[in-house]
Amino acid sequence: MDYSICQALSYNSNGLNEALICYDVACQWSIHFEERVQQSGHMELPDGLSCIPAVGKFHLAAHREDCFVLFSLNFVPGSGQLDGEVLETLWAPLNKVAGSVRAMTKAHRQEMLDQHILDSNWKKLVNMGGSLSRHWSSHTYM
Repeated sequence: MDYSICQALSYNSNGLNEALICYDVACQWSIHFEERVQQSGHMELPDGLSCIPAVGKFHLAAHREDCFVLFSLNFVPGSGQLDGEVLETLWAPLNKVAGSVRAMTKAHRQEMLDQHILDSNWKKLVNMGGSLSRHWSSHTYM
């Protein structure tokens, strides 16, 4: 995880002061993260970048009570009302094809899952205009 985070933060992050990192177990992972990076010869963080660990709402409910105050997105300025659980929302539709892909070769399984995810993304894109239109038309402005 450390390596993945460092790689993601090194891409096109010039000028960023903070990075919000939503991770299921950020409360444990973030302990000594910067020390592990400094001790590694293969990882580095951009200069001046502060990492803000948070646990998404879906997983936070299963954590200890003291994690809520320290790692809830509700208390991170600028995070808005983000649930931080994009991948989990894809699992239910993918479960419908689980029985079929189980018997496929690795390559065929990957292709089938890719197609289902692409279809999901396409449907979100196509329906986004109507969803935004309904959202904004329901608000009254003075």
